[in-house]
Amino acid sequence: MKHTEIASELFSKGYYCSQAVLAAFADELGIAREQALKVGACFGGGMCKAEVCGACTGALMALGLKYGMCEDRDFDSKQRANSYAVRFLDEFAKQNGSYICRELLDCDISTDEGKACARAKGLFASKCPKLIESAVLIAEGLINE
Repeated sequence: MKHTEIASELFSKGYYCSQAVLAAFADELGIAREQALKVGACFGGGMCKAEVCGACTGALMALGLKYGMCEDRDFDSKQRANSYAVRFLDEFAKQNGSYICRELLDCDISTDEGKACARAKGLFASKCPKLIESAVLIAEGLINE
């Protein structure tokens, strides 16, 4: 199954965008899907504050698993991971107009009114899946470099 299909399926089952994106890459990046779902659990909806899109944070966590620093003083890895994070966010914003949840949805889903707005507009069913797919495809390209 493709990464985009895994992420889409998980999101359709009620997982947050952050969980769906990270879990789509879990097996190949050395963590169990259950771990990925738990790690990504507090990042959906822009960390519940409509900040950085959860699909982006899930992708950034995947990039961290691939390129992140894990040995003391390995500043080359640290710099490499930062570079991938910036490249990811720049490309996501280029493709989608922003990487901030409230800007992407034009609703502040950190509030009850904003959630109602997003539901009324059908954004969780129409816009969010496209953002998830975008995040997965950009991350996939960077992971496969």
